[in-house]
Amino acid sequence: MAIAAATWGSAAIRAGLVVGADLGRSWAEQIPPPFETVVSGHPLPTAASEDAGRRALALADSVRPDETVLVLVSGGASALLAVPADGVTLDDKRLTTNQLLRAGADIYALNTVRKHLSAIKGGWLAARTKGLCRTLVISDVVGDDLSVIASGPTVADASTFDDALDVLNRFGGPAAFPAAVVERLRRGAAGTIDDTPSPGDPRLARTTTTVIGSRRDAMAGAAEEAARRGYRVVRIDDAVTGEARSAAAPHLRRALAQAGSGPRPVCVISSGETTVHVTGSGKGGRNQEFALAATPLLATVDTPVALASAGTDGVDGPTDAAGAIVDRATLTRASAAGLPPDRFLSDNNAYTFFHALGDLIHTGPTGTNVGDLQVILLA
Repeated sequence: MAIAAATWGSAAIRAGLVVGADLGRSWAEQIPPPFETVVSGHPLPTAASEDAGRRALALADSVRPDETVLVLVSGGASALLAVPADGVTLDDKRLTTNQLLRAGADIYALNTVRKHLSAIKGGWLAARTKGLCRTLVISDVVGDDLSVIASGPTVADASTFDDALDVLNRFGGPAAFPAAVVERLRRGAAGTIDDTPSPGDPRLARTTTTVIGSRRDAMAGAAEEAARRGYRVVRIDDAVTGEARSAAAPHLRRALAQAGSGPRPVCVISSGETTVHVTGSGKGGRNQEFALAATPLLATVDTPVALASAGTDGVDGPTDAAGAIVDRATLTRASAAGLPPDRFLSDNNAYTFFHALGDLIHTGPTGTNVGDLQVILLA
């Protein structure tokens, strides 16, 4: 995105900042001047995340009334740009994010809290600039809610401190979170701290934010390739959401029903973002857990069938895999190898299960993120 912006308007750009995760390759060397670069942290913020956030705020502060700040956002920005609000530390934010992720909070709940612990999210970045602010977004959020994507650094925020406290209560209770976090949210709810800029705030009057890419683009790309390979394509446009282990079987049944008895082979394509409530001590991600939960039902299908679920960023949870692939023979192969799926599912240990079978999907980091993609093939 930065390279495209530089190509499009290099003569007009006087300063810039590009922040990205460590993708295992030297992307920063590809960024042209006058951009500075920061290799930041994801999915939990690091000291580099705070450095990047403070640099971004400094750039916003430097914009003159006759200038424009262009903000280009892709997946992961909530962790990549992190400026703790007054009274909380980066460690407080890390512990809070980790607790919410492990408790199964979806991105809406997670980012409601993040915005209220931040000096850059929830519209604060745009509020700092005196010029025009134009934001172009590649969405990794189901529903493409602009105030949720990247925790909305340039978007008015309708959520409140009360909403953030409610999230804490639903995902572990105040005792599960750092005392400074609970104290800040309670002070905000009591009205002693200014809330995030809300819709209609005059500080955001010169700001516009537009989605330019989303999960539907990934589905369109997959559908085009499937058709090219001779598949009849069926799209399920409703987002795949909810707890991964609970969503897998109903989604597979729906896919089989929509594929029907029409011409074969058929490719059923869907997308979305599920969650995982971590109660075990294993390793995995939501796509791997989704595939593992679908394994028993796949074994009962009376026609050749395979299911793949993968993150479009190439990273599924804290693993080196994008997801996993299963078919109706997976259960038989697992049984022969002494790998009971229910045991690995209960321990949140899908990575170990699929690693032993050789069924992990490894793409490497893709450099973008529009959520998760599911592909089901029937012969």
